[in-house]
Amino acid sequence: MEQAFASWSGGKDSCLACYLASADGLKIRYLLNMVTEDGRQSWSHGLAAEWLHMQAKAIGIPLMQQRTTQADYEATFKKTLVDLKREGITAGVFGDINFNAHLEWIERVCAAGGIIPHLPLWEMDQNKILKDFVELGFETIVVATNAELMDDKWLGCKIDRDFISDLSKLKNVTPCGEAGEYHTLVIDGPIFKKRLEVIKANKVLRDGHWLLEITDCELRPKRKRP
Repeated sequence: MEQAFASWSGGKDSCLACYLASADGLKIRYLLNMVTEDGRQSWSHGLAAEWLHMQAKAIGIPLMQQRTTQADYEATFKKTLVDLKREGITAGVFGDINFNAHLEWIERVCAAGGIIPHLPLWEMDQNKILKDFVELGFETIVVATNAELMDDKWLGCKIDRDFISDLSKLKNVTPCGEAGEYHTLVIDGPIFKKRLEVIKANKVLRDGHWLLEITDCELRPKRKRP
C-alpha cells in the first residue's frame, strides 16, 4: 500500500480529499499542517494549533505541524517533504479544486521532495463536492469569511442542504469558497472516531475577514446518524 501524507487545513476540502485518497487505497500516515513561527496558528485558515491537534486526535491520524515564516514557507515545505520521503512516504494528498497557480506550486514542491501529488477533487464540480460532502456524513462549521462577501452571520454555520441553498443566492461566492470566500473546520465525519464540540467562540473582524475564534472545544463520542 502506497504511503502518503495529507496536506491539512482542518477544512472540508482537505478532509474530503483525505477520505477519498484513503478509499482509493492510499495509507495516510500524517496530516501535514504549516503553522506560524510561534506555533500558535495555522497559516492556511488561521485556526489555533491546539484545535487542529484535537481534530487529528479525533480522526486518529498524527498531525505534523511545521513552524515557518511566510517568507520561508516554500523552503520549509520542501524540506518537510524530503524528510517524509526518508520515512517511506511517496505520495501527498491535496484538496485543491481548480486554482491553477496553486497546482503549479504543488507540482513544484512535490518534485523537489520526490513526492507524487494526488488531487482527488481536482476539476470536480464544486456543487457536487459540497453535496457529496454532506451526503457522506461529514459535519463542518464556517470559521472564517471574506467580510466583503459574507457577514458574521455565516460564522458557526454548519454545511448542510440549507447552507448550500443559501450560499447559492450570494454573488461572487464559489460553492466551495475556492477563492478564499470562506473557510471551515470539520468536526465529525466518516473518518472520525470522535467528534469535536465547540463550546465557546468569539466573532472577530480582522484584516477584512470575519473569524470565529474558538476558545473552548472538547472531544465527545460520535452521534448516530438519523
